[in-house]
Amino acid sequence: MLIHWQFDPIALQVGPVPLRWYGLLFVGGFFIGQRILARIFRREDVPEQHADALLMYALIGAVVGARIVHCLFYEPDYYLSNPLAILRIWEGGLASHGGVIGVVVGMWMASRRLKLPFAWLLDRMAIPSALVAVFIRVANFLNSEIVGNPTGGQWGVVFEAVDALPRHPAQLYEAFGYLLTFFVLRAIYKRHGAETPRGLLLGWMLALVFGVRILVEFVKTPQAAYEAGQLISVGQWLSVPFLILGIVLIARARRPATLGA
Repeated sequence: MLIHWQFDPIALQVGPVPLRWYGLLFVGGFFIGQRILARIFRREDVPEQHADALLMYALIGAVVGARIVHCLFYEPDYYLSNPLAILRIWEGGLASHGGVIGVVVGMWMASRRLKLPFAWLLDRMAIPSALVAVFIRVANFLNSEIVGNPTGGQWGVVFEAVDALPRHPAQLYEAFGYLLTFFVLRAIYKRHGAETPRGLLLGWMLALVFGVRILVEFVKTPQAAYEAGQLISVGQWLSVPFLILGIVLIARARRPATLGA
């Protein structure tokens, strides 16, 4: 079944300023993530208002990190020749790998200010982070961006803003994978609660999110001009270290329970 997709990316026009669905979903995902984090804090007797402060650290860190990595890895020639263009975030161009790094840096700064254990905080942040990733990929689908390769099968989406070819809805593939990741993390935390082994949630988030990313990249159009014809995409190369780190964290988190058995 082919779906013809055409969607207005502008949600609302406020005077000369357009409010885009992408921005609304991006920020909305962080606000919902903040409420999830507040519930976790309440369960573990951590001041709930800390979740409000963490929202800004995470949001600013994600945007700055995602923008820098996009400019350096996906369009380096353009942005190194036009460094001021890096500041024009409204033109688009955010890389999820940089977003993760930015959130980690933001959480490090927040942990020092709020006197929270850094590793503990990253574990708790892993749960809402997976859900935020779902919102971002749905926003990409609404924008008809980061589209998949053409498909000759019975299933595909014709992104009319791009061309007339049926393509893999790669954004939705990723969104579904990230949603499953969120439920896996939620189930792990529901089982262990405050006793969740340190690094287990972060490890599973990294392993599953970037494992999904590596797989979906095989049906996604090249995002960097210089990667055309390469066997491995830029997104896959950037995902490998995160995947390995996730596996290492899972192994380390499980080790005490294994030795104690």
